[in-house]
Amino acid sequence: MTIAHLVLDGHSLKPFQVSALARGSARPLIDPKARAQVREARTAAERITARRRVYGYTTGVGANRTGSVPESAVDTFGMRLLRSHSGGIGPVVRDDQTRAMLVVRLNQLLRGGAAINVAVLDRIAEALISGHLPTVHTLGAIGTGDLSALGELGLTLAGELPWRGGSGTAPAPLTLTRWDALPLMSSGALTIGQSALATTDLGHLLDRVPLVASLTLTALRGSTEPYAKHVHDLRPHAGAQLLAARMRELLAPADWTPPLVQDPFGLRCLPQVHGAALDAWSSLEQVLSVEINAAVENPLLNAGAEDYYHHGGFHLARLGLALDQFRLGLLGSAELSTTRLGMLLEPAFTSLPPFLADAEDGSSGLMITEYAAQSALAELRGAAQPVTLGHAVISRGVEEHASFASTGALRLLETTEHFGLVLACELVAAVRALRMRGLLPAGEGELQDFYDRAAQALDPSVADRNLTSDIETAASLLAGE
Repeated sequence: MTIAHLVLDGHSLKPFQVSALARGSARPLIDPKARAQVREARTAAERITARRRVYGYTTGVGANRTGSVPESAVDTFGMRLLRSHSGGIGPVVRDDQTRAMLVVRLNQLLRGGAAINVAVLDRIAEALISGHLPTVHTLGAIGTGDLSALGELGLTLAGELPWRGGSGTAPAPLTLTRWDALPLMSSGALTIGQSALATTDLGHLLDRVPLVASLTLTALRGSTEPYAKHVHDLRPHAGAQLLAARMRELLAPADWTPPLVQDPFGLRCLPQVHGAALDAWSSLEQVLSVEINAAVENPLLNAGAEDYYHHGGFHLARLGLALDQFRLGLLGSAELSTTRLGMLLEPAFTSLPPFLADAEDGSSGLMITEYAAQSALAELRGAAQPVTLGHAVISRGVEEHASFASTGALRLLETTEHFGLVLACELVAAVRALRMRGLLPAGEGELQDFYDRAAQALDPSVADRNLTSDIETAASLLAGE
């Protein structure tokens, strides 16, 4: 496999590229100009801190912001800050998510908002190439910076915690100072990286929905009128227009007369419901594109003006809202999939035996797929609860708001498998219904190709049997595995 190289410059990285770097299909290259700007910023930072108080450099942090760091403690302050903030708890973060965190933090630091030692940037890039990872724990953030996870990264860079995995020699330890500690931790890089991975995977599954729904519509001989261009030109929501256009393309050769004047919502309202999910995905992708390339360090260095700005740019309120919106959008799309599954199992729509069973009396056929799909849907419903309803007042009252975007990212990661399983249940039923009715998708385009792959992968037997492998096979097909 050819490994692509991606240049990180702090300005142009996209969520799908974060995923490529995190999963090993691409390797990072640091833009020399961006690296030089970070190195040259140190002189300006030293002059600024010599003339004014600067949070986290000449003072403590959080509620300790009013206290000064004495000259005698300057040399040790950075490491003490990392040690005190590195107390993550819970499960260890998965490798691809940890790599995504490294990618995001490296790219953000190249934006030039801090005078961090360029050796830190080089070590992170080295770790990404060699595969060495810090041990990072899942819990420890509330959407105002992934302090514990990045603190654990800092201690690993310094040699106080071990690297794990990788090939060859682990990155050599660095001496981290006050110029490195707070800038390294001033980010939601883990949350952003996790969100980028989930957004990439779910974007692929969202693109599969029209294919699966088109197979269902073909099996049911449903109406194509809900996808007419005229309908959506007069109510031009971007996601609905995109979905309708895709359905028109997939179903263009359709030549049947629908048995019903209009179909149930699972087919008729697909542009409106799934279109909303597409809009939410697009909004989240745009937010992530900003966050991945943002300088969020507090205080933020402006080397050209020789000044620092104390601010709240690390707060992930916008990302938290976008994550909430997308999970709710996914829920609606999954709910429609379960309604289409119900139609496929109903003789009134298919003229086939109940549950697409064989001819034996009492055969259950695909009955259990409804239970399985509804179980997965329940997980999606739980994950869709808005995390931005949460609130926290911490650090002796001086930090009195939290987005909980970190929790939203974890919930989004959970939804990927469950959304795919719901869709897989519908795909299994749609393929069986088409087979039993002796139907094929019209034309020889993308829909026919998708059906051929699914039909080849799925067991054609309609006898009562264990269906777990069928659903797992369909889920793998949808995920592109």
